[in-house]
Amino acid sequence: MSNVSLIGLGGMARAIATRAVEGGNAVEVIGRDAAKAKELAATLGGGATAGTFATAPAGDLVILAVPYASAAQVVAQYGEALAGKVVIDISNTFNADATALVTPDGTSGAQEIAKAAPAGVHIVKAFNTVFGHVLAKGGPLDVFIAGDDPHAKASVSAFIESLGLRPLDAGGLAMAHWLEAAGPLLMGVAGHGAGFDISLGINASG
Repeated sequence: MSNVSLIGLGGMARAIATRAVEGGNAVEVIGRDAAKAKELAATLGGGATAGTFATAPAGDLVILAVPYASAAQVVAQYGEALAGKVVIDISNTFNADATALVTPDGTSGAQEIAKAAPAGVHIVKAFNTVFGHVLAKGGPLDVFIAGDDPHAKASVSAFIESLGLRPLDAGGLAMAHWLEAAGPLLMGVAGHGAGFDISLGINASG
């Protein structure tokens, strides 16, 4: 099993942390509000702990569960405290009405975050194509990932499998642009009749 630290205390962080504990992983939750982090750790049970914001995370996998607008800043603030870690970026990069991406043309939020990370930190995009409330309901789902380092992606894939989910490798970190573009697609489909209890996945035939 994996040793995981989650930076962020929102709904998506809680959903991933809950499934991580259930999957037998060592879980650390971290937030700017130390009291809320301790409260979440206690709620999760399973030996979950609360870390201190901006100090070295305990986990080998660090899930960056903060809004995209602050993600690169958080990574820069941690700096060398992330050395040797695999950082999982789960952010979505669409605008307020979910009609366009806010990232520069030809790049992605994950790639912008990677620019803020110290050398030796591997960024992997994952989980942004899954709604938090759908993840929290349990059951099997597909999780698309993108990253440049094969070993980092293997570690993230093993963690995803421990949650009872199926990792699907989309390729290098540049593919994060297209995974992030799936955000407006999902929001559009959900808002035009399908509802928000949906997920993006692959159904192979034959």
